[in-house]
Amino acid sequence: MSTTKSLVTIKGVKEGLLFVLDDAAPLPDVLSDLSHKLEHTHSQFLTGPIVHVHVRLGKRPSTDETKAALKEAFAFRGNLLVQSIVSDSQESSAALPLLPAMKTITGIVRSGQTLHHDGDVLLLGDVNPGGTITSTGHILILGSLRGLAHAGVEGDDGAIIAASYLRPTQLRIAGVVSRPPDEWGFQEAFMEFAYLREGVMEIEKIHQLHRIRPQLKH
Repeated sequence: MSTTKSLVTIKGVKEGLLFVLDDAAPLPDVLSDLSHKLEHTHSQFLTGPIVHVHVRLGKRPSTDETKAALKEAFAFRGNLLVQSIVSDSQESSAALPLLPAMKTITGIVRSGQTLHHDGDVLLLGDVNPGGTITSTGHILILGSLRGLAHAGVEGDDGAIIAASYLRPTQLRIAGVVSRPPDEWGFQEAFMEFAYLREGVMEIEKIHQLHRIRPQLKH
């Protein structure tokens, strides 16, 4: 790391994290500083559940090459989902396509209760045994999933189910039902997600999300 000046400023915002890049510095230097923060100095701070990321380029043009380089840098952190890359000089063309709006819900889904949402849903709470959460899109839970979760209920087999503590009684994605819980081979409590691969439900750790569902980086 040759530069002593911070070329990337990270701010917490309502929507997630905002990365502000120095538009006067050469892009390779900015990317080097960004990678250094993601992989080293800020790695502990940036590790954890899924966070939406917005990037401001300042006056730097938002070219395809710049977007590709930034997405490659952020791919190191599978939990950081880049939602927008915006240049001040390119108002309409700078933003990347956004993910569908994600509904955030807080609370506990207790036994006998069902929580349904059309679209992607982020639950800040637990789904207890006997509780059910369903969604036409992705289901992300910052808490324990001990009940039933059904993502992509209208047939979206690209949907995922992720939870801080993934111990469901049953998982469903589109029309695929998971194997019995005792066959998952759970060991330690990492944040994990369920997805379909060739019609078969699989479980993987959250840091593999960018590899398995690269489209979620947009």
